[in-house]
Amino acid sequence: MSELPQLKRCCDGREPSAGAHRDASGGASIGGASNGAGGPGAPDGGGRRGFLFGLGSVLMGAGGLLAAVPIVGTLFAPARGGDPNRWVDLGPIENFPKGQTRLAKFVNPVVSPTDGQAAENACWVRTLPDGSYQVFAVNCAHLGCPVRWFEQSRLFMCPCHGGVYYEDGSRASGPPPRGLFRYEQVRVVAGRIQIEAGRLPGLQEGV
Repeated sequence: MSELPQLKRCCDGREPSAGAHRDASGGASIGGASNGAGGPGAPDGGGRRGFLFGLGSVLMGAGGLLAAVPIVGTLFAPARGGDPNRWVDLGPIENFPKGQTRLAKFVNPVVSPTDGQAAENACWVRTLPDGSYQVFAVNCAHLGCPVRWFEQSRLFMCPCHGGVYYEDGSRASGPPPRGLFRYEQVRVVAGRIQIEAGRLPGLQEGV
């Protein structure tokens, strides 16, 4: 008789669902609401991708701007500094006796804070017997090594590859395809020699 109330309760009540059995035992429900897959608390993959894409775009833009700074500076340097073809002073005429060739140093009239020692230039000044001047670039016309003047032989010689030039700057022998580059604009102002040095010989001239 004791089994009848239990049977009655089983018949009157509903059978517990499979999901309820699993919930009670600590498992996940069939509907997936409690398993975390696709629920409202799940991470937003699209949001992460959008954030990373935006961050990458910002970094690429910043890198492009940094790379463009030297180019922009070069383009606007003449406008900022005025005419680059300026006269520079080489020293008093007493430093350059007639019939001799002397080294003179000067600073490039168009410089930037990053040039450092690269802004320092040199040239060879040849004083002719009539008091006129020939001014040569110090660089060999072959690969740009600085040439040296030898008074005894009255020749310019390149220590790098054996280029040789006569005292008037013309090519004598060796690999250089031409003579030394010259500063064509030379003048004397108040007893001092000046050259137009903004345009460096050899950099803009053909062979």
